[in-house]
Amino acid sequence: MRTALSIAGSDSCGGAGIQADIKTMTMNGVYAMSAITALTAQNTTGVTAILESSPKFLKQQIDAVFEDIYPDAVKIGMVSSAELIRVIADRLRYYEARNIVVDPVMVATSGSKLLKTDAVSTLIEKLLPLATLVTPNIPEAEILSGMSISDKEDMIKAAKQISEVYGCAVLLKGGHSVNDANDLLYANGTSRWFEGKRIDNPNTHGTGCTLSSAIASNLAKGFDLEASVQRAKEYISGTLAAMLDLGKGSGPMNHAFDLNSRFANSAQMISNELRCFSH
Repeated sequence: MRTALSIAGSDSCGGAGIQADIKTMTMNGVYAMSAITALTAQNTTGVTAILESSPKFLKQQIDAVFEDIYPDAVKIGMVSSAELIRVIADRLRYYEARNIVVDPVMVATSGSKLLKTDAVSTLIEKLLPLATLVTPNIPEAEILSGMSISDKEDMIKAAKQISEVYGCAVLLKGGHSVNDANDLLYANGTSRWFEGKRIDNPNTHGTGCTLSSAIASNLAKGFDLEASVQRAKEYISGTLAAMLDLGKGSGPMNHAFDLNSRFANSAQMISNELRCFSH
């Protein structure tokens, strides 16, 4: 079985971060592992507290994983401080990690800031050059490229800038009203649009985490970058189309929308099946 490691923060309400990553990786057919950068107290309405892992403890988590079950892919999500970013970059270089997907999480869906100012420059300097793929949304890409993005042409220019400066592929997500649900993949000097149908679902908590984890899962299974992005787009469309509605704010998606297992059945479903069988 292929494996994937998520290095990210924990989300106490389960819709984003490590929890979303583990659900996504499991549903995309890989064995999920984690190194937790921070604990958060958060729900669908916002983040109320963040408790960071120490650099030493984060290193110990990453070492424990790589020394026993070497991951076929690594997804990096919320890392709130420069010190932790440096630890991650050091260990990934040391272990010659492959298929690294960086989701540069700077702001939560609720609008809460998740990345300290000094950490932004460290992320750009230390992590992007190691990445196979970076998956910024429009506001994040503006920070990474130093450009303003207002249309499709701007998206292409910004993605090209990020890719050429840092030597990684870029999936620039257009879901922030610039280009509907169409995403741009820029890799090896060429660009490709991945069109998506905007799903009228206000519950989008954890979409970035989910997409990047699905891409990492597919890279771990041996799909090339374009196929991994396409499969991840299809998966996240399914999670949104399931129209799960939990919480008072921007709620989570149904990561398990395609789960078919007798262990996943509810008591009511089993009761109905038995009733049909008896008739």
